[in-house]
Amino acid sequence: MTTTTPDPARVQTWAGRADVAQHSVDLLYGAAPPQLLHNGHPEPADTTFNYWWLAHVVDCRLDAYARTGDDAWLDAARATAANIRERNDGSLFNDYFDDMLWYALALLRLAEATPDDGERAALEADVVALWEHVVTLGWNDVHGPSLSWRKQQPDYKNTPANGPLAILGARLARRTGDGAYLDRALATVAWLEEHLVGPDGFVEDGLGREGGTDVDTHWRFTYNQGLYVGACVELYRATGDAGWLDRAERTALTSVRELATDGVFRREGDLVDDDVPDTAGGDVGLFKGVWYRYAALLLEERAVPAVEDLVRTSTDALWAHGLVPHDGVRPADGASAAAVEGVRQAGVVLRPGDDWTRPAPTQVGYSTLLSAVMALEVRARRA
Repeated sequence: MTTTTPDPARVQTWAGRADVAQHSVDLLYGAAPPQLLHNGHPEPADTTFNYWWLAHVVDCRLDAYARTGDDAWLDAARATAANIRERNDGSLFNDYFDDMLWYALALLRLAEATPDDGERAALEADVVALWEHVVTLGWNDVHGPSLSWRKQQPDYKNTPANGPLAILGARLARRTGDGAYLDRALATVAWLEEHLVGPDGFVEDGLGREGGTDVDTHWRFTYNQGLYVGACVELYRATGDAGWLDRAERTALTSVRELATDGVFRREGDLVDDDVPDTAGGDVGLFKGVWYRYAALLLEERAVPAVEDLVRTSTDALWAHGLVPHDGVRPADGASAAAVEGVRQAGVVLRPGDDWTRPAPTQVGYSTLLSAVMALEVRARRA
């Protein structure tokens, strides 16, 4: 049997580090079909079908494809998109409107990366089907015209559902030229600004979760800030109105000021999984990844030094504290040969916790690693 000597030069660039992060997902969580990825490491924790986590895996694979041009990453994105539908009994739809919108956003990016006309048209048709399903079943006038979080709670409205709707609407408007998508996006952001965006741009999570009109002000999450930033940037791109960039910048700066500690996002409201002994992950593990994805859109349009600084300081901390030797980690039972070889050549595996200023706890969900992947892909683009 041949062995590969680790090459430290492979991890001296941020692009190389992003490669390590991508391979680490498959090494730590790879599973035989139809599971595709175990939910946890070292314990698989596969009770839940995490539809929305997988939608973000599609996005992460597309990030790698955009950076490298390697068709293997595009194939991985395709396989993950198909896996969501296969494990969802062949259906595009579930009960959560935010889940379906994450899937639609990923499928739209996949369509844009797909050269085959027939395959691209089929993906675009799925995006439109998801849009129509969400708007038809989820949009109502409770608390003002806006989208519900899930089918079972039509009176609960939040940023996690309305943010992706606005982003998708603006993108579809640009792609198709259909002004109805833009109108919906504008109406959605207007509702957010009336109910959940404060004077300083800080974005609250939702209202009406327990009935009534109470706002969940104790849930101070990075991903809500990222979603509003992304919606504003996409509305700028759709309308040309630079005022949208002003709003995006205000919220991005406020999120850094309010939610970062010493240059790192360490807490998510009162739901930090690292506060539970020996665990990290869950849905909260993905939250800051959403912030990085959409903050990066703002940086593509406008220099915002405080945001650039946060990307640098936080990914520096991630790389300093999230690494383990490749021969000190038990690979998942479905780890791909490419992932095993990739981390062997690098000599390290990225296995962070939710707090990037300290080593990971014993059990880590792959949602947490996806946030790290997204952050490192942004750093690689900005390096």
